Amino acid sequence: MTTLMKKLLNDFRKSEDGATLVEYGIALVLAVSVGAGALSVLATNVNQNMTDACETIGDAASCTVAEVEEEETT
Repeated sequence: MTTLMKKLLNDFRKSEDGATLVEYGIALVLAVSVGAGALSVLATNVNQNMTDACETIGDAASCTVAEVEEEETT
């Protein structure tokens, strides 16, 4: 019985199938991180552009969601 267990453990240690799974996991985490970072930068840029446009227009438009909600409640 112990010989069988030792053989199974040695075969498992020599197998490279698990390494491939780990590599795919690392690649997935990296891709998600890069994608989230890119979306964060894009959202910041869009927000800044919308703020600049609102400030350029002036009082003709509501600049933030808080201002719109405030106007609806009064």
